[in-house]
Amino acid sequence: MADTTNIKDKAERKKLKRAARKKAAPKAKRTTPRGSLKKKVKKMARGQSKR
Repeated sequence: MADTTNIKDKAERKKLKRAARKKAAPKAKRTTPRGSLKKKVKKMARGQSKR
């Protein structure tokens, strides 16, 4: 994406970013499912409450 850190005008920055996004090559499809590296959470104990 274009470097827009030195542009203070919000509307102008938005316009440039949008143009850069349109011009950029499309992202490749995912090979692994999203969140596959996330730490898995064990199921909580069922039944009687723990308190």
